[in-house]
Amino acid sequence: MSIYQLKPAFQSLLRPFVRQLAAIGVTANTVTLFAWLISVLLGTFLFFAKPAAHWFLLVPLWMLLRMALNAVDGMLAREFNQKSALGAYLNELTDVVADAALFLPFALISPFSVWSVGVVIWLAAVSEMTGALGPMIGAPRQYDGPMGKSDRAFIFGLLGLLIGLNIPLPQWVTWVLPACALLMVLNIVNRIRSGLRHSQSASKQ
Repeated sequence: MSIYQLKPAFQSLLRPFVRQLAAIGVTANTVTLFAWLISVLLGTFLFFAKPAAHWFLLVPLWMLLRMALNAVDGMLAREFNQKSALGAYLNELTDVVADAALFLPFALISPFSVWSVGVVIWLAAVSEMTGALGPMIGAPRQYDGPMGKSDRAFIFGLLGLLIGLNIPLPQWVTWVLPACALLMVLNIVNRIRSGLRHSQSASKQ
């Protein structure tokens, strides 16, 4: 199970907006790079400036907008003939970098640690790489959960909301990131298994 499964309904809501963007010449790659840039700028600001806690309220807001932009760039690419080799690279690489930038500031927040956040960032990158390897073995790009990109955005958005509202985080929250890490390990296994099934099915046809 994953929040990603809600994507078709989300896309339906965004489709009129996507048509308007296509009509004025906005490209999928432009949307991808814009989402990446804002993610890096926000993560860099929160990590290095160490601002007041209320600035973390930007995290849930941006996570929601970023998910919308991720859907928008994909729809522009698929539905308006904007697919490109460069777009494929940008789509995968910018997401990994953006996740790392947005997650890193939480290493400064008690009761989290550099190690717990670092492991989540690393496993998130491995998870996305595992999904992206599907086409190399004749399978589609894999999005199996749990704890896919949308789920991670929800978790960190919720944490950002609590921090931004100055709600004290109980000590048991320490286990949230290890739990996310364990779920991502399962995610990686699921993506490998799903990719292999698709590959074997394709080879039999």
